[in-house]
Amino acid sequence: MILLVNAVEFDGVAKVFRPGLFETPAPALTEVDLGIPEGEIVGLLGPNGSGKTTLLKIILGLLVPTTGICRVFGRPSNSAEGRPDVGYLPEAPEFYAFLTGTELVRFFAGLSGLAGSTQEDRVRTAIGRVGMESAADRRIGTYSRGMKERIGLAQALVAEPKLVILDEPTANLDPEGAMKFASVIRDIHARGGTVLLSTHQLDQIEYLCTWVVLLSRGRVVSSGPVEEFIQRCSEPALVVESLDEAHRSDLRCWLAARGALLRVARSNRLERAYCAATDCAAPEEGRSH
Repeated sequence: MILLVNAVEFDGVAKVFRPGLFETPAPALTEVDLGIPEGEIVGLLGPNGSGKTTLLKIILGLLVPTTGICRVFGRPSNSAEGRPDVGYLPEAPEFYAFLTGTELVRFFAGLSGLAGSTQEDRVRTAIGRVGMESAADRRIGTYSRGMKERIGLAQALVAEPKLVILDEPTANLDPEGAMKFASVIRDIHARGGTVLLSTHQLDQIEYLCTWVVLLSRGRVVSSGPVEEFIQRCSEPALVVESLDEAHRSDLRCWLAARGALLRVARSNRLERAYCAATDCAAPEEGRSH
């Protein structure tokens, strides 16, 4: 039996926002008990308003739970001692436009306690890992949104943290940039690091992640290996191969006579599982009668 060691642990965590004296308290998380295993690529899923951002901010120590405790590598998440163990790339990062890419990454390296030749080596390595060497000496104000994402990933990696948290990291990337991101994430995983990836792109989680956490209305609906989640939550698909057009037409007619239809679908196993687990309606796609 493999014993899982958790990078992050939530023990009875609830978070309630109290906007004003006469306003109704707004619960964002409710009794969350969750372990995020070390050494996994973890996809964090959930509809808008499900509590994903609140959960991430608690891990980062930016929010304190109303009740319960969150630990990161055994330490309370709001303690300063564990900060170098965590790298973070926020959604749509905005950095000082007057800094160059190298200066930005060097700045965050300094915040992580790196100095001297070690700092410079880490800065060069981080920039190289995200493929930004050719633009490293340009000012960030001249960067595209995708380039900002990539230099943002470099600053998240510069201290070689044990846990990397990425919030919608590929939303502004072109296909080449997205593939580079995937390569970096797999490299972190190969080195034994833990990645927590918050995204709405289900196909990205299906081909990249090894673990999935699903939130809905502030509660953990499911947590476990991606493949187990798909098999548990989605209905089995019937695949018919090697039919020519004439036989497909016959099959459509046969199904139509029985009130059914033939649907051509993409590989969307995780999409179907997600919709089943959150009670959302799966999108209609490619239906043919």
